[in-house]
Amino acid sequence: MRRLHYKLILVFLAATLIPTAAIVWVNALLLNHSLSYVATEDLETLSRSLEEAARKYYRQSCDILKQESVAGRIEARRWEPGEFPEAQAALKQFRESGEPERFELSGPEGDLLLYMVRQDTGVLVYSKPLGLKLTELEKQLQQTRSRLDVLKQYDLRKGFMLALLILSTTVWVLALATMFYMAKRISRPIQDLTTGLHRLAGGDFETRLYSDRQDEVGQAIQAFNHTAGHLQQNRSRLVYLTQIASWQKLARKMAHELKNSLTPIRLTVEEIAARHTTEDRQFLDHAAGVVIREVESLERRVRTFSDFAAEPETRTEALDINAMLQERIRFLAVEHPGIDYVFEPDKSLKAMPGDPDQINGILTNLLQNAAEAAGPEGKVLAITRNEGNLIIVEVHDSGPGLSEEARRSLFEPSISFKKKGMGLGLSISRKNALIAGGDLSVIEGVIGGAGFRLELPAGNANNRLMV
Repeated sequence: MRRLHYKLILVFLAATLIPTAAIVWVNALLLNHSLSYVATEDLETLSRSLEEAARKYYRQSCDILKQESVAGRIEARRWEPGEFPEAQAALKQFRESGEPERFELSGPEGDLLLYMVRQDTGVLVYSKPLGLKLTELEKQLQQTRSRLDVLKQYDLRKGFMLALLILSTTVWVLALATMFYMAKRISRPIQDLTTGLHRLAGGDFETRLYSDRQDEVGQAIQAFNHTAGHLQQNRSRLVYLTQIASWQKLARKMAHELKNSLTPIRLTVEEIAARHTTEDRQFLDHAAGVVIREVESLERRVRTFSDFAAEPETRTEALDINAMLQERIRFLAVEHPGIDYVFEPDKSLKAMPGDPDQINGILTNLLQNAAEAAGPEGKVLAITRNEGNLIIVEVHDSGPGLSEEARRSLFEPSISFKKKGMGLGLSISRKNALIAGGDLSVIEGVIGGAGFRLELPAGNANNRLMV
């Protein structure tokens, strides 16, 4: 059964490795294609071109401003403290440096160009708007170069590929672990089921499997337990019928031998009684009567053996089990007037197929035994009900109950010389119940004594019978 476990794992590997490899390969291609649009070299070249363009624009603006100042097209302003507040520090530094001229950016965002010229009388300042925020542009270029420096420290392709492989491997390993769990969960019950089948085939009919699953595997295990139970029950019934058959063979032989001996005994005693004189007549009549009565008793027992050994032809009719029980109770109530018979019928019972003589014999035996066990002023309870495809008849008595030893040998054929039976009644009753497709078993009594349960097939009758 381990082969099924490994087969499931191999199926998982075959079903996942190839698609996983294909997914990783396609993602790698897409990743490389995507990263080609964000190459750091191109970004660095672009930033340097922008920086060079800004420098050229600055130098060109300085040249234009100087030319216009020399040509007198721009009016100069003499610098005084408080003028050009954004460039105060630069102007002071220029005044103290001794340089003849200097260009400086001013304005809140570097969009004003100043041209400073030293004269004996002070510092003249020419100004011109640039139309471009050079200070802000310089800051952005610096930030871009800083980010490029950071990106250069990392290999994006390698990092993304590693992350993709780690993620794919993690997902695949988790899926594999789940597959191991599911393979074990699927294969273990099947392995137990196979082991149970081997034990059942080996004759261990008490084998049962436990499972709390409700899926197909759980249903298979429930079916196995149900089948094992039926096989155990059928085996017990078969063994019992085999034992009964052996007893029947013995009974037939015993009945034949007893008949052969009893007939000449009876004839001889009658001949002796007829030939003796008158004075011995009274004694001989008494002695002959005793012998004849005992012979008749033995003949009755021989007939009982014959009935036990016989296999009468069965006839099937639609039977109303409630009506049959009521009729048997009324019949036996005359013989046992002190018994309190209580009948609790299931009025929803349908007609069942069966042999009336066999079923009547079983019911009579159960009710008769219950009355004898209950004794005078006792109680007998009869119950009928439906359980699936079976009609159940229970008979309980208020007698002393049964010992464990009696329970073990209750249905075994035995010879008893009590007044009203030979100890074969329950054996015959169970045999007839088994022949009818049911069974007869002893159960715990509900009114203090013994209890018997008769199971009979419900059949397919359509009409409900009411009592």
